[in-house]
Amino acid sequence: MMGTKTGMTPSHDGLQLAGETLSSRLLMGSGRYPSLDVMLACYGRACPAFVTVAMRRLGHRQKAEDSFFHVLKGRYRCLPNTAGCYTARDAILTAELAREALATSWIKVEVIGDRQTLLPDSEQLLEAARVLVKQGFHVMPYCSDDVILCRKLADMGCVAVMPLAAPIGSGLGIRNPHRIELICHYCHVPVIIDAGIGTASDAVRAMELGCDGVLVDSAIAGARVPERMAMAMAEAVRAGRHAYMAGRIAKRYDTAIETTSFQGMMTSQTPHTSQGEGQEKTTIP
Repeated sequence: MMGTKTGMTPSHDGLQLAGETLSSRLLMGSGRYPSLDVMLACYGRACPAFVTVAMRRLGHRQKAEDSFFHVLKGRYRCLPNTAGCYTARDAILTAELAREALATSWIKVEVIGDRQTLLPDSEQLLEAARVLVKQGFHVMPYCSDDVILCRKLADMGCVAVMPLAAPIGSGLGIRNPHRIELICHYCHVPVIIDAGIGTASDAVRAMELGCDGVLVDSAIAGARVPERMAMAMAEAVRAGRHAYMAGRIAKRYDTAIETTSFQGMMTSQTPHTSQGEGQEKTTIP
């Protein structure tokens, strides 16, 4: 572990984004749920900081007050995204439509490279982020787990970076924890894991590596009991954050360390001591 990026105490340890302090470090998606009622029940159990919603849910002839966004309005904070865009131009246009329709400058930018892997196109993403930051958006880009790419996005003014843990919807968990830890160490903006989370232990691991938050969609929506998984994810994010802030003990592979003192204990045998621990090496003639 490379050390915490903040000295905040747990009682004042909200997620800091663009000058705002959010009470939760869990973000949730809005796709794949079996029904609207189940989705809303999951939000109620987990109390996410943001609910991400694809702008494609809002048809070009549909008014915002008649849309899916209206269902969430007043209950949960929406974070529109540019899902389904394959070029910087399309992502920029989608973000501009989101700001006009929903009166928000917050945008999760996604620029996908192809339909098979759904992996981000880094070149197009950088261009879209550059333009949108200049236009005054609070940009949160979905990106690969590339340390240099994340640093470039942070340096150009993105309010957070959102590297993937694994491909979207795969549930594979964090495939490269070392890279995620490096991103957390070298980026000066919040790091929020996006895509690949499969179960609560993955969320714990992300937070223990130093991530500032976790976005979960498929792992909750596709669970056998989505409402219980939503609760599990919320608790996992909190537990992982507490563990990270507390600081884990060092791993030791050479020997164990007694947690109970045996000094002064009555015994009929002399405890065995490994060579090198106060015991001289003897030579057999």
